[in-house]
Amino acid sequence: MARDGWKVGELARETGLTVRTLHHYDEIGLLRPSRRTPRGHRLYGEADVARLQQVTSLRQMGFALEEIRDLLDRRGISAREVVAMHLDRVREQIGRQRTLYVRLERVVRQLEAAETVSADELIQTIEATTMYEKYYTPEQMEELSARAGQIGEERIRQSQADWQVLMDEVRAEMDRGTDPADPRVQSLAARWRALVEEFTGGNPGIAQSVGRMWQEETNLHGIDTAGMREMMGYVQRAWAAGGG
Repeated sequence: MARDGWKVGELARETGLTVRTLHHYDEIGLLRPSRRTPRGHRLYGEADVARLQQVTSLRQMGFALEEIRDLLDRRGISAREVVAMHLDRVREQIGRQRTLYVRLERVVRQLEAAETVSADELIQTIEATTMYEKYYTPEQMEELSARAGQIGEERIRQSQADWQVLMDEVRAEMDRGTDPADPRVQSLAARWRALVEEFTGGNPGIAQSVGRMWQEETNLHGIDTAGMREMMGYVQRAWAAGGG
C-alpha cells in the first residue's frame, strides 16, 4: 500500500543517507521533494524515491552530481537504463572479486605449506594481486579466472615449466644466430603460439594486454622483461617467416 510520503528525516533513516545529503540534493536541484507539509517541511513521494534510487546508483558508479543531474534532466535517461548500467557495474565488480578470491586462495595454500615466507615472496604476492588490474579489463580478468578453472592447477604448474624450457631453447637458438625461418625455430615458434593461446583462450584482446604488460614492465615474477622482449621479437620474426 502506497504511503502518503516521507519526511526528510524518515527518508534519511530508511535509506541510510544523511539529512544533510538530502538537503544538499535539494539545494542543487538534484532531488527536490514533490510537496511540503503545511508547516513547510519537505515531503518526498514515491516518484522522488524512484529518482533517489537513480541518483544513488549513478553516484556509486562514479558520476559527479552535476553529471547525474544532466543525465536525469536533460538527457532523460530512464529508470531501466540506470538500473541496467548499475547491474553491469556490479557484474564487473563481482568478476574482479572472484578473480581476487582465486588469487588469495592460492596464496593461503602457499602460506599454509611453508613454515616461513620471505619478504621477496610477499612482494611477489602483492605484485600478483595488483598486476592484472593494471593491464586487464574486468571482463578479461573474469575470463582468465574462468580459464584457469578450466585448465586446472596441475596444468598451470606444468605450463609454467613448459614455458621455462621453451624460453631456454629459444634463447639458445638466438645465441647461435639461427635464422628465424629455420625449421627448428619454426617448431619453437609454434610451441610458443600454442602456450599463448592456451593461456588467452585465443582471445586477441587478452593477448594484446599480455604483450603490453611485457612491453611496459621492467621485471615480472623475477623475469627480466628486456630479455623476454628480445625473445618475443625473435619469435614474431619466425611467425612472419612462416606466414603465421
